[in-house]
Formats: sequence, C-alpha cells, structure tokens
Amino acid sequence: MLRVLAVDDEKPALDELVYLLRAQAAVAQIHAAGDATSALRLLRAHPVDAVFLDINMPGLDGMELAGILSEFAAPPAVVFVTAHDDKAVAAFDLGAVDYLLKPLREARLAEAVRRIAAARTAATPAESEPDPADTNEVIPVELGGVTTLVHRSSVSWVEADGDYARLHTSAGSHLVRIPLSALEARWQDAGFLRVHRSYLVALRQVTGLRTVGSGTVVCLRGEGAAAAVELPVSRRQVRELKQRLVRGPRQTWTGR
Repeated sequence: MLRVLAVDDEKPALDELVYLLRAQAAVAQIHAAGDATSALRLLRAHPVDAVFLDINMPGLDGMELAGILSEFAAPPAVVFVTAHDDKAVAAFDLGAVDYLLKPLREARLAEAVRRIAAARTAATPAESEPDPADTNEVIPVELGGVTTLVHRSSVSWVEADGDYARLHTSAGSHLVRIPLSALEARWQDAGFLRVHRSYLVALRQVTGLRTVGSGTVVCLRGEGAAAAVELPVSRRQVRELKQRLVRGPRQTWTGR
C-alpha cells in the first residue's frame, strides 16, 4: 500500500487530486500541501512513496521541488500534474514516473499509481530502507517571504531557543520551529551529539576539548563567515563525547 503526498497551490485542484487519489485501492495514506515549503515540512515527519505535484507554484516550483526530492537517499516517485504540456521533457529528465495533464482523468491517474506500486513491489529491502545517515536532510527556513534551504551537512552546531532551534552554518544562523530534542533524535545517527541541554554539535567540526575551571568545553572549527566557537559540555556527556570522537575515524560524519 502506498503513502502519497499531493502538492498544488490551487485549492480546488488540490482537493480534486486528493479525491481521486482516495479512490485508488493501492493508496493507503494521503497527505496534502499547498506549496513546496509545506511539502518539505510534511516529508520530514511523514515519509511517502510518491509525490504528485503541480509545476507552477509560488516560491519553489514543482521542478525545483522534484530536484530536491531526487537528492534523498530513497527518493519518492514523482508524478507531475499540470495544465502545461511544455515541461514534459524536463520532467522526465528529473526522473518523473509520469506526467499528467489537467483536467486530470482518473484512468491516467490510476495508471500512474499502478506503475508506482509495481516499482515498489520490485524494490529490494535495502532500497526501501536506507540508512538515515545517508540522507542529507534539507530544512526549509522562511524569513521575510524568502525560503532558504539548509542542508544538514552545512550545520556545525545547533542551539536551543525555547521550542525553536537555531542552526549555525558557515553562511550564518537560521531559526527554525523544531525543538532541539527532535533534531537530536533525527540526527544522532548522522554524526551529531547532544553535548549540553542547549547544544547539539556536528562531530566532524570538533577540533578538541578544553578544561575551563571545573568544566569542559568542546572546540568547533570556524568556516566561512562563522568564527571558531567553544561550547560547554555537561558533565554527564563528557565521556560519551570522548568515546564518539575516538571512534571517529571508523565512522562517517560528513552528513552526506
């Protein structure tokens, strides 16, 4: 059974797409989003097998969203649903499973769903269950109507800010509405460690540890516009941090 995501900025078109998808016996779960940024948020919490998306949307368009999805370790199948017939070549270059024209016909949608279901049946377990460390998660950050895509691999450290978290990268910092505890759970297998109740660090950025008074700080290298920084390590995390650093050469911390 398939889990799918429908994406369209026009609500009547989105409602129709969801309605037709519900009629497909092979579809078990449907999520809906009105734009690409909302779609990426949904995908962080609800992985899907296929995405049915419009092309012309404000902000990130459907082609750009498909390009981001193609970078996932296990990319969902992509089916474009659009009123324009001039983007088909570009769509299939991106690996689209199908290209459906509006007004959408149920028979064509059913054919696309059958193709996706058949491909899922033929997939091996190794293909359908990727290592989370191999997925370079993308977090959309909105500010002043502009959406910035922050890749996990660009994050050096994360700072708790109430129910929010501030991602520190070589290009600057970004405030996102994700609790630090949620990022810790999602990123612990990708080379990140919670060293303090307020800080999560990328182990690949660690240059050393230093004793300051009765406490310990972890030293992180500077990159780009970001200066080197020292962060406090809670007493109970010092041992775990040292063990993870010692094991470092045998692990991949690049967050590919």
